Amino acid sequence: MSSRERILGRVRRALADVPGDEPSYEEAVGRDYLREHGDRSVEETVDLLAENLADYRAIVHRCTADDLAATLAGMLAARGARTVLVPAGLDPGWLAATDAERVADTAGSTPHELDRVDSVVTAVAVAVAETGTIVLDGSPDQGRRRITLVPDHHICVVRVPDQVVSSVPQVMERLDPARPLTWISGPSATSDIELDRVEGVHGPRTLEVILVG
Repeated sequence: MSSRERILGRVRRALADVPGDEPSYEEAVGRDYLREHGDRSVEETVDLLAENLADYRAIVHRCTADDLAATLAGMLAARGARTVLVPAGLDPGWLAATDAERVADTAGSTPHELDRVDSVVTAVAVAVAETGTIVLDGSPDQGRRRITLVPDHHICVVRVPDQVVSSVPQVMERLDPARPLTWISGPSATSDIELDRVEGVHGPRTLEVILVG
């Protein structure tokens, strides 16, 4: 008997006494929890997102769509970034005002090559106001997961209000669980047993978010 047959046998024995008319998991588990906490306007929801992002030590910027290229150029210049990693589907107009060298997101890029890049700029799938979380789903304008984990400086561009939701239940309805989802709540951070905070161990040390609207 194979391991597969042995495991399936245990499952069948565990389910042997379950009535045939037993409700499905979706029917048995209630979904009547709050979808969001409080009654907020769109502007208040975006303000809450900015507040919670900052609370997680992300650096938050706001600009209009017309000012996005200049804002990005200024941020990269202030960082001293000479190279910027660019997902294949990123709008080229976003980086039209910067002199930083563009580095393409390719399957052959090694961790050492990614580590030498100064900054990475991506779009996002959605942002959650109540938790201050940015979610990436590997779409062409966001690139592979690793390009947002290895470089030390990550800039995310959030389109307001289309890409902002209030709560986690709302964001789950907009995501495809089959895609490679990356949930980001502030820069990478961890603490040792003495609660000394260290940033940059598991991802970017600096996270900057531009709210464009």
